[in-house]
Amino acid sequence: MKKINLPAGEEEIRALKVGDEVLISGVMITARDAAHKYMVEQEAGEVSQVLRGGMIYHCGPVVARDGDSWRFVAAGPTTSKREEPYQAEVIERYGVRGVIGKGGMGPRTLEACRRHGAVYLHAIGGLAVILARAVRRVVEVHKLEEFGVPEAMWVIEVEDFPAVVTMDSHGQSLHTEVLARSQQRAREILATL
Repeated sequence: MKKINLPAGEEEIRALKVGDEVLISGVMITARDAAHKYMVEQEAGEVSQVLRGGMIYHCGPVVARDGDSWRFVAAGPTTSKREEPYQAEVIERYGVRGVIGKGGMGPRTLEACRRHGAVYLHAIGGLAVILARAVRRVVEVHKLEEFGVPEAMWVIEVEDFPAVVTMDSHGQSLHTEVLARSQQRAREILATL
């Protein structure tokens, strides 16, 4: 298990390989469809400092309000593929070192990871309440009124947030490998019928 403290440097992230299990600590941001579109179409200065050397979590959290502060009740990953049209540009423009979600991403994101020293990490779906325990506090929230709770940009401090590297900065993708093996196995099975 490797520990990553945010913000992370390029050398530290380039040392990660597909299959590495990591525990992430520090400040990161949640971002889904509306946030990615916003970050590409406008300059998201309010979160640019958190993004530089930081990580984006594809998550639509369930939150509770405790007086003047917020608390994450559930923090499961959402499907990352929807962000493929935006992710490469967001990685490049904002200096993002990691993207966390589920299901993997496409070739543009993989190439951006290779060129800019970033990784894609898989968080386990179905563990939303357990993953929320790694969120120590909500630092701030942006675009809550405009985007709503799931799509808002939640700046969160995490401690030992668990994830697995499934796309690295060396052009390796566990998602591509599994798909190729699955397709080959399907062909073998069909050939016996």
